[in-house]
Amino acid sequence: MIGIIGGTGLEQPGFLNFDSETVAETEFGKPSSAIKHAVFEGRKIAFISRHGSHHEITPTGVNNRANIAALKNAGCSCIIATTACGSLRHEIGRGDFIVPDQFIDFTRLRKLSFFDSFENIGMQHTPMANPFSESLRQQLQAAAQHFGYRCHDKATVITIEGPRFSTFAESQMFRQWGADIINMSTAPETILANEAGIPYAVLALSTDYDCWKTDEKPVRLEEVIATFRSNIPKTIQVLSEFIRNYHDCGQ
Repeated sequence: MIGIIGGTGLEQPGFLNFDSETVAETEFGKPSSAIKHAVFEGRKIAFISRHGSHHEITPTGVNNRANIAALKNAGCSCIIATTACGSLRHEIGRGDFIVPDQFIDFTRLRKLSFFDSFENIGMQHTPMANPFSESLRQQLQAAAQHFGYRCHDKATVITIEGPRFSTFAESQMFRQWGADIINMSTAPETILANEAGIPYAVLALSTDYDCWKTDEKPVRLEEVIATFRSNIPKTIQVLSEFIRNYHDCGQ
């Protein structure tokens, strides 16, 4: 079963034709939405809307632990997450796809581990040198390339707390740190998916240039939503092609 976490603009993807849903409960609470089930191209899909079906949950308010736990409990063998992101590089343009291979976690207020205590279980420290599944990354890249879409196959994503956007000074600092794109969701999900032992990868779509680019106006919410929604058909094509050709993988 393929797990999909839909981000901004993809809260209710019509192409999956959901046939049922499960209101899940985990030991970490309820996930952001009911798990919607579908069969697409002969493959079982379990879908969660990261910010709720109507985007009512803030980035910091997302219960990432419950989302990942619910997909694991549902039997998902991998997780693909979609996200809008800002570009921190000239070469990553609006409407480009990015499949990141590294992250920087700049969040401060979120639960980043399933382990609140090591009591009775011993120490648990999850390797995170290569946090995204290379097999899934390659499959996503192949799906985007099938349609001739611009897709950057390596990038470092920095995840900030949100819901505010960056200051100019922060945006410049993130560039100096080596970050290529910026969003408000990836690092917590990636960390937890690795802890849960589920291969995970991200299909990101660049919607703006944050605020570092002095010849551009600083990012606005309306711009993010408009750019992502105008590219939803492309995103659906890539996800469909990925599902159609998916083969099971390890981390």
